[in-house]
Amino acid sequence: MKSLKVVFLGTPEFAKTSLEAIHQSHHQVVGVVTVADKASGRGQKVHQSPVKVYASENNIPVFQPEKLRNTEFLEELKKLKADVFVVVAFRMMPKVLFEIPELGTFNLHASLLPDYRGAAPINYAVINGEKKTGATTFFINEKIDEGNILLQEELEILPDENAGSLHDRLMVMGAKLVVKTLDGLAENTIEEKPQPQVEHPKNAYKIFKEDTNINWHTSSKAIHQFILGMSPYPAAFTTLKIGEEEKGLKIFSGKFEISNHGKSAGTLEISKNEFKVYTEDGFYFPEELQLEGKKRMTTKDFLNGFRNFDEITLPVN
Repeated sequence: MKSLKVVFLGTPEFAKTSLEAIHQSHHQVVGVVTVADKASGRGQKVHQSPVKVYASENNIPVFQPEKLRNTEFLEELKKLKADVFVVVAFRMMPKVLFEIPELGTFNLHASLLPDYRGAAPINYAVINGEKKTGATTFFINEKIDEGNILLQEELEILPDENAGSLHDRLMVMGAKLVVKTLDGLAENTIEEKPQPQVEHPKNAYKIFKEDTNINWHTSSKAIHQFILGMSPYPAAFTTLKIGEEEKGLKIFSGKFEISNHGKSAGTLEISKNEFKVYTEDGFYFPEELQLEGKKRMTTKDFLNGFRNFDEITLPVN
């Protein structure tokens, strides 16, 4: 089978898995493009992206341009004479970059396009209670996630699966799909297809802090899916009032019951043995949570940290 010369562009662990799969295949990774090293944390320690770490360990040339239109950077990439560029969890690319390779530049996206275009397809598939999702490889063009589809595979979303678990399964499946796409391009066996025209495709916009606030004034099922879809990252939260102090409370998992209760949604019932929040049509019972300034813990351990439950309330949002 013909071997392709590949430049890989990506940053996080999700991308590293695809890079590793290509590197271990018969295709040749001639260069890697990733973000610049960043100082973070208390000690401002410099962190390298998972993609850079893997590339460095395997002696693959690494490029970390601040600007993707930088002339010197573009010239260096052209010298590599790659057949194709592969993009996984990177950033918006200018035309002058993605048009360099002869076969084009393709992207791996963690959804069944055209649904869930955008930055957070895995989160929104879970939040919306989808029964299936998948991965798509497609040629990049000047519109976000709208290029011609190369290959697509479905993946069942398991009952009560959270975004973290789904992320990890799609990461492995997607890496195999990337190699399969490279094989197909090498042998000219893939027929690219325009994305279906859908009047109202489901969107997966970038998630900001304000988007993670739990709305207790909705159904128990919707709340449950929202919490699963935000878990473990960026994590759904609510505000807990302890005496006169308000603190953020992240909730990672729980269970719910449907019940007619006649109480206002957002009402909290808390004691040594119980933590439940009334919803529009029942109750939600957090099982794993994290109070601002504390470690992640079970609800049982959380409740053991309090003596006076009368002073704990949930300000209605």
